[in-house]
Amino acid sequence: MEQRIVGAETVRMLELGHPWVIADNFTKRWPSGRAGDLVQLIDERGKMLATALLDPADRVVARVLSRLPMQLDRNWLKKRLQTALALRENHLDLTGTNAYRLVNGEGDGLPGLTIDRYADYLMVQLYCEGWRSFLPLLTVTLQELLSPVGIYEKARPQNTRELEAASDSKKYGRLLAGTAAPHHLKVQENNLTFLVSMEEGLNTGLFLDQRENRRALLARIPGKRFLNLFAYTGAFSVAAAAAGATQVTSVDVSPSYTDWNRANFEANRINPKKHRFLVGDCMAKLVELKAANERFDCILMDPPSFSTTGKGRFTTRGGTSDLVAASLPLLVDGGLLICSSNHQKTDLADYLKELRRGALQAKMELRVIKQRGQSADFPFPVTFPEGRYLKYLVCSKS
Repeated sequence: MEQRIVGAETVRMLELGHPWVIADNFTKRWPSGRAGDLVQLIDERGKMLATALLDPADRVVARVLSRLPMQLDRNWLKKRLQTALALRENHLDLTGTNAYRLVNGEGDGLPGLTIDRYADYLMVQLYCEGWRSFLPLLTVTLQELLSPVGIYEKARPQNTRELEAASDSKKYGRLLAGTAAPHHLKVQENNLTFLVSMEEGLNTGLFLDQRENRRALLARIPGKRFLNLFAYTGAFSVAAAAAGATQVTSVDVSPSYTDWNRANFEANRINPKKHRFLVGDCMAKLVELKAANERFDCILMDPPSFSTTGKGRFTTRGGTSDLVAASLPLLVDGGLLICSSNHQKTDLADYLKELRRGALQAKMELRVIKQRGQSADFPFPVTFPEGRYLKYLVCSKS
């Protein structure tokens, strides 16, 4: 196995347990290598630090698989997968749920790789091209351990920001093994039914990291008027309606996602005609709702970290405060504003500053009464702060 020398800063990060080697002046001098090569990371004195998976074209040029010498073979991979499965079996409440994350990359010792379960199907995503050459081995091992009906890979294109608005129906998923899934596959989450697509779109239609947050919403929403901004395919909207919200208003810029939202209502035998589905830019719709003197008991905003529409673009930094300021006048006194962001590069302190700016702009009080994150099937090492990306704050207007 070839060796790669890393600089002092990378040595410090590796000794602190971080699993990434970021491209720098040292890595630029590395001998050429291919994505998927295993290399030993050493310091300038020759001390062995870790075994890593190479991905020379990426910003993260190597990801640590072990602090010891190893080979990425069937036995090693099987043990890592079994450990990940045991974590979920022992520590997750999956009552009424068959859609959840089986492997969460760095959080399960398989950096750059995620595997999700959707009923009898598995979805593999590679965030590191180093895994590409190991896909056949991974597929065979998953078949041996779990016997899924089918295994898919969902591609991770580089320009996801630009594609987000226009990729609703484009196929990014491909069948690796087994039998193809239905166009809209029915899965269960918290005893509710959702339709997912294993082939179309950049995502499947259900964000699994919000499962426990949707479950927590169920107890807060009976008898309430609920506004769901950036509703996507309506998972939060369905949860609110099923829990007894008097009216659910879903807003999303995409007509196709809005149709999918309605279909999710129907899949749960909830009459979509008793609720509202608004297609358009969320900020523009907030202005319209305010002009119509609409009021809500609970408003949820879970925008993508970046999105582009015909009228402009939204980014977490800057856009969140404007959303908060526009939403607060629509809330009744004592109403709840739930603010969620999956933007990895915005930490909790910076996110709270955005909420503060919005509250000050609206000249209203906003108090955080509950702080949550991603579901338990999205673990992260304490040595990898980037793994704690989801910020979900339940706030009270007073």
